[in-house]
Amino acid sequence: MSHNFVQIPFVNLNLQHQPIQAQLQQAMQAVLDAGDFVLGETLKEFETAFANISGVEYGVGVASGTDAIALGLQACNIGSSDEIILPANTFVATLIGVLRAGAKPVLVDCEPETALIDLAAAARVITPNTKAIIPVHLYGQMVSPTKLLDFAHTHNLLIFEDAAQAHLATREGYRAGSIGTAAAFSFYPSKNLGALGDGGILITKDANIAQKMLRLRNYGASYKYCHTELGTNSRLDTLQAAVLLEKLPYLSQWNSDRYQIAQQYDLELACLELLGIKPMQNHSGSGHVYHLYVIRVDDNCGIQRSSLQEQMTAAGIQTGIHYPIPCHLQPAFTNLGYQPGDFPHAEQLAGQILSLPMYPGLTHHQVKEVVAAIIHSINTQKQNLLYI
Repeated sequence: MSHNFVQIPFVNLNLQHQPIQAQLQQAMQAVLDAGDFVLGETLKEFETAFANISGVEYGVGVASGTDAIALGLQACNIGSSDEIILPANTFVATLIGVLRAGAKPVLVDCEPETALIDLAAAARVITPNTKAIIPVHLYGQMVSPTKLLDFAHTHNLLIFEDAAQAHLATREGYRAGSIGTAAAFSFYPSKNLGALGDGGILITKDANIAQKMLRLRNYGASYKYCHTELGTNSRLDTLQAAVLLEKLPYLSQWNSDRYQIAQQYDLELACLELLGIKPMQNHSGSGHVYHLYVIRVDDNCGIQRSSLQEQMTAAGIQTGIHYPIPCHLQPAFTNLGYQPGDFPHAEQLAGQILSLPMYPGLTHHQVKEVVAAIIHSINTQKQNLLYI
């Protein structure tokens, strides 16, 4: 039966904000009272707090996660002659960040079980011009730090982490953002730690990179009206920093809640594996922070992904696809010279993946409803085929 309402939303930020609404309002009022809306003291406090909780010393807040990548790469002295390896299976912001930094992106395929970058494939595209690798900690799961560090050491590469979906994720004793030279995070509202608008941060252990980043985000200024390099205007608003600072102490519990919800999804979906419904594999245990919970609707499944998504929408359950078109097949990047078939795993995943509702506060009953809707859709499809 078709519904015109949303029974289970894909994301529900009200469940997160309502219990701390008074705190958020008080924090924003304090900024209003102080009047330091740009590069205020609360921004500095948040930058330090987020960097430290992520395992590094320095943080520089910027206007978006995309800016954190683009300006962060520049702060790492990556230039026009440098090649940067990154996965084809990522949001276009990763690729756009590389292009904006003036570097040459070199795309590689992903591992089909996790959707994370395939380091063996990355090793095959290294040239004398390769300067860095960008591991994307996709869906909330980190690329293996030990394998990544060994890869970077073997090939003498800089590691620049795209941790936009991996706030406080851990793996093998490392925290997201603490592996490489620098890391970029996004604070888009639906992220595990989200602002009330756009925002991002670059974190690093290197004081020189942090200082250059401070200049680049503020018109390239070493001090007021003295511009020593070509920068831009990309500053995390003090109001957003105040919101993020209030939410930061809750992040670990919210991540834990996400992991518990994922565990229930795993349990409820286990009976569907032979029918072609398979969750993306977790190789990180409780260190996976599940920004997204993603399943694969395999080609041998009794229902096509599009039909499954349509039927779940009709049942009032919102889903998403992250991402339906790999970077190398996006019309904006045809000049990079890639063709269909270049990255078969990324292309196959793009046609199979489906993101299910995932947010702190999603109840056990709602998880059961989501899985029941999947089962109902498969059974309905089978019954329809019997009458053809």
